[in-house]
Amino acid sequence: MTASQASVNDRKEIFGWAMYDWANSAFSTTVGTVFLAPYVASLARSAAEAAGSEFVYLFGIPIAPDSFLPYCISFSVGMQVLFLPILGAIADYSHRRKQMMQLFAFIGAVSTILLFAVTGNLWWLGGLLFVVANLAFGAAIVFYNSYLPSIASEDQRDRVSSYGWAMGYLGGGILLALNLAFFIFSEDIGVPTSLAVRINLASAGIWWLGFSFITWARVHPRHAVHKLPPGETYTSAGFKQLRHTLGEVKHFPETLKYLLAYFLYNDGIQTVIAVASTFAAAPLIQGGLELEQTTLTAVILMIQFVAFGGALFWGRLAAWIGAKQSIVVSLVIWAGVVIYAYGGLYGDTRTTQFFILGIFIALVMGGSQAISRSLFAQMIPSGKEAEFYSFYEISERGTSWTGPLIFGLANQVFGSLRYGILSLIFYFIAGLIVLPMVNVKKAVGDVKKYDGMKANGEESK
Repeated sequence: MTASQASVNDRKEIFGWAMYDWANSAFSTTVGTVFLAPYVASLARSAAEAAGSEFVYLFGIPIAPDSFLPYCISFSVGMQVLFLPILGAIADYSHRRKQMMQLFAFIGAVSTILLFAVTGNLWWLGGLLFVVANLAFGAAIVFYNSYLPSIASEDQRDRVSSYGWAMGYLGGGILLALNLAFFIFSEDIGVPTSLAVRINLASAGIWWLGFSFITWARVHPRHAVHKLPPGETYTSAGFKQLRHTLGEVKHFPETLKYLLAYFLYNDGIQTVIAVASTFAAAPLIQGGLELEQTTLTAVILMIQFVAFGGALFWGRLAAWIGAKQSIVVSLVIWAGVVIYAYGGLYGDTRTTQFFILGIFIALVMGGSQAISRSLFAQMIPSGKEAEFYSFYEISERGTSWTGPLIFGLANQVFGSLRYGILSLIFYFIAGLIVLPMVNVKKAVGDVKKYDGMKANGEESK
């Protein structure tokens, strides 16, 4: 199929697009959520003990073993902030969204596969490969998200976005279940635990790369590749494109207002996801739940599969009551989650209560983010999808800005993780204040007006 023949709402193309979420979610679950952090920390801890120190050293800088990977996460997020907007501009200018998505998916998957080599004193390599893989993961997601307005009509975007998120939870959950089973029984079949972890890490990269080929086969470019003017490079042209776009944001006040609301409430969502395991495993005296690792593992798996249904349900809910209203409902539930986590979960039934709370989290986790993505797709001008989604991705999956800081300060000041959890209600209340103020009809109208001006060569006026 040529670019001119590509159409919207094509079932085969939508399936291929959603399969990329199935593919790359293996990195989020197997690598980011479960296996890499404790494995790299254990290697770094062994290296520190062998050197008779509490720290490992990188470029002469002392680093606590358990802090090494969190530092790497922060660094990779900082790199995303710097690089994603310019990459999005290059993609929009060159019309090479598919090629750039392929390139960064390949880099991310190969970097993940190479995690198999992380052993012994190569703890630092685990951090380096993670930084590369996470940066590539974020870059590829920008181009993946930017396809949504192209493959689905306005009335189908909530459903298609929810379908993509659901496929991600299902794919990531299936591989995680297989990897956890292999890890649990590895020694019974003669595979050392450390080798089992390395195999699991590499399997995420193989899964990511392998299933991506379904996407490459079914997702089609929408425009012919834009040739460069004499003396220009794609980098220089991309910077010019980005400067031009930043100068045009005055045309989209409602889009900017929506981004503010999203940055607020999604920071709360990402922080809850990030600190949930810490809260569940911490001792009772610290305000935690003191749950066993097997319980946490079971809850993680349960959330993956319940979130599959939750994402699909929220797509239907958006069709019934509207996208913005469905997000508002999800934020009310998120606020209820943090209130209950603060005031409930006591006694011998706290394990059962935590499972029930996990079900509610799973129901709203994928749905609130899927509908947020599709609603944003209605508020961005044609031809600038990758640039706008690069700003969106800065506060997307796995990225929390002030949330962890607020959580940590509340815990430190009050001496209880429960106060840290409760402090996160600020983000959901802020989202509930700002989001209703967004005029979606005006945002859509602004985009159509801008597209019309651009067609007439008047967009700078």
